[in-house]
Amino acid sequence: MKLFVFLLCASFVWSLPNKKPTNLKTLPGPRIIGGSEARTGQFVFAAAIYTTTLGGNYFCGGTLLSDQWVLTAGQCVDGAELFDIHLGTNLLNGDDPYAVRVSADEYILHPEYDPLSLDNDIGLIWLRLPVEFSDYLRPVDYLPFAELPTSSSGMAIGWGQISDDDPGLVNDLRWVYVTSLSNVECKTVYGNQITDSMVCVDGNYNEGTCIGDTGSPLVQIISRGHTVVAGIASFVSMNGCESTDPSGFTRVFAYNDWIRNITGRP
Repeated sequence: MKLFVFLLCASFVWSLPNKKPTNLKTLPGPRIIGGSEARTGQFVFAAAIYTTTLGGNYFCGGTLLSDQWVLTAGQCVDGAELFDIHLGTNLLNGDDPYAVRVSADEYILHPEYDPLSLDNDIGLIWLRLPVEFSDYLRPVDYLPFAELPTSSSGMAIGWGQISDDDPGLVNDLRWVYVTSLSNVECKTVYGNQITDSMVCVDGNYNEGTCIGDTGSPLVQIISRGHTVVAGIASFVSMNGCESTDPSGFTRVFAYNDWIRNITGRP
């Protein structure tokens, strides 16, 4: 049985405003290995989250749910003191007239989050001031209507590193096609660490998430081009991002009621 490691993002030293963090120190976690750079406006709900805690500074991804709520992993908000969130852009660094940058210091961590097992790895960040929507900044269309079936196709997105030998974040948002596995299949790799609130996904050969992709969404395009957020990047194998072991996500469907009760999202 293989163990998994949680993705707690990439820690960094703060740099000048609007600049990409330098002197990155990475922690074990998921990747966008393979895949493609996102087009402008392709993922208008993508959030880049710089988190400050007493123990360090970290990077995570997230999903804009409404004009005041961002969905991410529980490990991305646990113990946070401040969030610097970039919205409306695919770039971490560089001039983009559509980019929106907001600060936040309030969050809700799932009450049953377990930092050791990563069960219930889900959290919400509240934006004190509502953001204004545009063609490049809009919330994800829907929470999932039903549980994610086995062998479902989806897209994992993020700014995480793109190989085990190339530490650090990428500047341009990337995405990759992945397919969901049954939890029975996932347990053949990770054992009974896998719970019903988790889902594993696999890409072609070794494509998937990596360090820096924690909290980023697994999305599906449904009827009429609407987008559903089906998962939240949570863990990968200790064998590394480029291994053929599947990537792990939190299943969003299991938390629909919790999310709606907090955010008022329909």
